[in-house]
Amino acid sequence: MKFSQPKADIFTPDGADPATALARTTHLCVLAHQDDIEINAYPAVAECFGRADRHLSGVIVTDGAGSSRSGPYANYSDEEMKAVRAEEQRRAARLGGYGLQIQLAHPSSAVKAPNNEAVRADLRMIFENCRPQVVYLHQPLDKHDTHVATFLRALEAIRSLPRQARPPRVLGVEAWRSLEWLLAEDLVALDASAHDSLKRPLIEVFASQVVGGKRYDDAALGRRRANATFLDAHASDQLSELCWAIDLSPLAHDDTLRVEDFALAKIDRLRAEVASRLTRLS
Repeated sequence: MKFSQPKADIFTPDGADPATALARTTHLCVLAHQDDIEINAYPAVAECFGRADRHLSGVIVTDGAGSSRSGPYANYSDEEMKAVRAEEQRRAARLGGYGLQIQLAHPSSAVKAPNNEAVRADLRMIFENCRPQVVYLHQPLDKHDTHVATFLRALEAIRSLPRQARPPRVLGVEAWRSLEWLLAEDLVALDASAHDSLKRPLIEVFASQVVGGKRYDDAALGRRRANATFLDAHASDQLSELCWAIDLSPLAHDDTLRVEDFALAKIDRLRAEVASRLTRLS
């Protein structure tokens, strides 16, 4: 595999040949930033951890240059921060037992440029060379521009494939907008309960963020626990932690479905449900 950016990084924690590692992938995460897998797609990690029959491949699209920094990292240059974050992602892949970790090292500006063919081509190469059971992406309701752009570039790459080569299930994870506000019919509940001893260390690997001013460890674990408790007002908790996602599979398999229509339909259904309840109880 050869990607467009000279600093793209391919890492197999178990020393396997990268092409072989990609081909064996059962769970594929294609997300924007170092730590997005560990914070927002932990169920993918948990489903594969310690399993010989499941293999997680992680793809981080951007180079980490724009991350927040304070404390001991306050004076790091963009180049220094990119190196730190790339190494942190390798450590997370090793700790989480990933089969493969790819960092494409694109600037965020390139990912957000709709006509940047290099990003799309890199992602298409990845999708062409694996047949995952499930793919985890960002989703169109996120409020982070780079997350939404990464989702769009990944969707474009998937749609460029022959239909029979497209992944059967594609999920969009919550990140810079939680998803619990959507209707239940528009949500997929992902169990995040397993492997308690792995959860916090996997996020704390990213010391440049956690020590550097962003307590993603507390925030991510708190959100997962809150999601589990607020799942059902009339039943005891069934899970200790869960992550919400939305099913993006219709977008992956129907090229005529506009992303805007797909996203806004969910908001319209919520609007109608709120109006109905208020009318009924008034």
